[in-house]
Amino acid sequence: MNAPVPLRIDFVSDVACPWCAIGLASLQQALAQVGDLVQAELHLQPFELNPDMAFEGEDTGARLMRKYGFDEAQLDANRETLRQRAADLGIRLDIGPGSRTWNTFDAHRLLHWAGLQDRATALKLKRALFHAYFTDHLNVADRDVLADLAHRAGLDPKAAREMLDANQYADEVRAQEHHFQQAGIRAVPATIINNAWLVQGGQPPEAFARMLREIAAKS
Repeated sequence: MNAPVPLRIDFVSDVACPWCAIGLASLQQALAQVGDLVQAELHLQPFELNPDMAFEGEDTGARLMRKYGFDEAQLDANRETLRQRAADLGIRLDIGPGSRTWNTFDAHRLLHWAGLQDRATALKLKRALFHAYFTDHLNVADRDVLADLAHRAGLDPKAAREMLDANQYADEVRAQEHHFQQAGIRAVPATIINNAWLVQGGQPPEAFARMLREIAAKS
């Protein structure tokens, strides 16, 4: 039996992106489908869709209608598509009237800090952040909220809050954002495999699995 093919996977995403929640769930299901064919090292990379968003956030529906020119019917249809795609993957997106868009920079700093300790814990935190954002409607710009989510992921909440209040890893997160922007990433999710193959968008698990098998065969 051949040894698993080592793959570095950079998953570039934003906590404020519902397609990113879908894409991450799809990628994880695809990795389970291919089993021992590959040995994946998953790195969570930052991207901000709304870097200038104020702490108090903004109504998501109003922002989307302004940004994309949606009317109410188009907005509802878009949200239903997202809810169904998520439900097919076993995740819940509670998006609708009253949903808000929050600033995510501190969330990315928290994820960076978590990843320095353990990538599996960072992945658990990422899923917790998606759930907090799209299901519990929590303000992920609030450092008390972030410290609590760190605790739920198995991290020290006091250390998390101290790191956030000290504004640590701001330069590192900005540098990573700049790196992927310079590499041409303009939309998320973007999944980069072995710094050579790019999968754009929240593809279904079968599409990710097919790509993983093709790359493993070529490696």
